[in-house]
Amino acid sequence: MRVLVTGGLGFIGSNLTDRLLREGHEVIVFDNASRAGVLHNREWLEERHGQKFRWLQGDTRDVEAVGEAMRGVNVVYHFAAQVAVTTSVVNPQEDFSINAQGTLNVLEAARRQKPAPILLFTSTNKVYGTMDSVRTEARPTSYVMPDYPEGIPETLPLDFHSPYGCSKGAADQYVRDYFRIYDLPTIVFRMSCIYGARQFGNEDQGWVAHFVLTALQDGSLTIYGDGKQVRDLLYVEDLVEAMRLAVDRIDRTAGQVYNIGGGPRNAISAWAECSGLLKKVLGKLPRVQYSDWRPGDQRVYISDIRKAASDFGWRPKVSVPEGIQRLAAWAEEAVSILARNP
Repeated sequence: MRVLVTGGLGFIGSNLTDRLLREGHEVIVFDNASRAGVLHNREWLEERHGQKFRWLQGDTRDVEAVGEAMRGVNVVYHFAAQVAVTTSVVNPQEDFSINAQGTLNVLEAARRQKPAPILLFTSTNKVYGTMDSVRTEARPTSYVMPDYPEGIPETLPLDFHSPYGCSKGAADQYVRDYFRIYDLPTIVFRMSCIYGARQFGNEDQGWVAHFVLTALQDGSLTIYGDGKQVRDLLYVEDLVEAMRLAVDRIDRTAGQVYNIGGGPRNAISAWAECSGLLKKVLGKLPRVQYSDWRPGDQRVYISDIRKAASDFGWRPKVSVPEGIQRLAAWAEEAVSILARNP
């Protein structure tokens, strides 16, 4: 099988690319290499796979480059994106050009292929906005949603908030509609917090890895809000498995949207609860300061993952304590790499 992975040098992309290459597929990684840490991921993939690893340096805003990369592919995993809410607020036009226009370019290139490839797109829980209609309650160390014990379902009304939410939400709906209008076999994953090895997290995106890396480097970080906001965490290997299963069951998943995360069993508050787990695993914590809530931040978001379980038999396997242990083991190596090659 010939597979195109846009953003394939990134955190999720590099993990998926490694899996696909180990399975024996031909993989084309399309990435502009602009994000911090991705060249370390490229070196890792080259070391593991040698000449089987193929990287095309390009940008999804370049129509011709996207068309060239798309030739003859059977499956497309579209990850290339601008991923930070804060960056979108500073530069909404660039955010739109990458997330919305870039995705439309990928869809059009896929539509021109005969036969049309399967296309899986990574959307975000931010398409649901601040979820003001969802009742929340504050507990000593977390927020809860008493009316949604299984988490947020795919049927919750969309309410884009922040330029990032708008651009990803527009892309989300384009991907879904290309199945309805052009019969392109597409899948949308609206993802919660993904974490794991090869994630060079920062303040704007990838907060679990950011916390771990900052602690190991004896640094300091800022907690936005009160630290009790809750997310369901999903280890990256479980996400990759979900992607592979969804593509394999395209007879059931084509045109569908799935909320993908760790679910209620893997929900944890960002600092009030997570800090204790980090202290247990790392033996120390970073210095912390607090600041105001960020635009569009949700008090609590937990994915209802029952639709994914029903349609393609997927459930997370890696618990949060185990996932943090795995992330920490990789992060110790990453810190030494970053010290030699920032």
